[in-house]
Amino acid sequence: MTQRRPRTQHLLTVIRREQIRPHMVRLILGGDGFEGIEFRDHQAESSGERTPCTDQYIKLLFADPALGLQRPYDMEALREELPVEQMPVTRTYTIRHVDRQLRQIWVDFVTHGDQGLAGPWAENAQPGDTISFFGPGAGYTPRSDADFHLLAGDEAALPAIAAALENMEPQARGLAVLEVHDAAEELPLNPPAGVEVVWLHRGGDFTPEATQLADYLRTAELPDAEENDIQVFIHGEREQMKLIRRALVEERGLPRKGMSLSAYWAYGRAEDEFQAEKKTPVGQIDPA
Repeated sequence: MTQRRPRTQHLLTVIRREQIRPHMVRLILGGDGFEGIEFRDHQAESSGERTPCTDQYIKLLFADPALGLQRPYDMEALREELPVEQMPVTRTYTIRHVDRQLRQIWVDFVTHGDQGLAGPWAENAQPGDTISFFGPGAGYTPRSDADFHLLAGDEAALPAIAAALENMEPQARGLAVLEVHDAAEELPLNPPAGVEVVWLHRGGDFTPEATQLADYLRTAELPDAEENDIQVFIHGEREQMKLIRRALVEERGLPRKGMSLSAYWAYGRAEDEFQAEKKTPVGQIDPA
């Protein structure tokens, strides 16, 4: 039996905190731990050329402050000492930007007051605070040979979509659809001239009744999928991803193979529940 390779836990320090939108905080993280991070890239099949992935995600670790644990956490030792319910838990976030010159990464957090773990931590983070994480992992980068790019998502997908738009070829064509609370939550983006950006405003926090993303994509104007190579990157709430897969694949005929379409979160679920359900029928985007 092959022994599982232990994951490397990286430790970085908060350099700066920025309130970039009413419900979004950006933390600039850096320090000596930057050198040990293996950032992900993608190899183009046609040229063999490697380019940075734009959806690099990390799994931030959080523990009960009352336990007084020191970062980086010795996970193996803690499994021997703590009950399962007291073990550090992970929260997944996309790296918005990698600054190799300054040895820093940017991570954007959607915040909802005191809800959750990572959001409240980011709201109160101060320079000098530390954070540890596993990763990054990744799997997507915009292909230069794609005829058209379709990107869509809610606030959770905004960092990855913003990074993708910045890394597209100048001649790229496409459509990016972004659903947020309201106009105050829109971020400045830097898409190629041929990529249209559409903002959808729910007028409040996400609910299944208020969301507009799946309905918009069901009728959005797209090139003929039989004659054009359409690269798809769509991420967001789980039930909406199921509706969008059905709309694009079953109703509109886009090929499922090659799509980066999956759930970043699930309405009414903490991340621990959401991750556990991925192995069950309710957690599957594609029908069995």
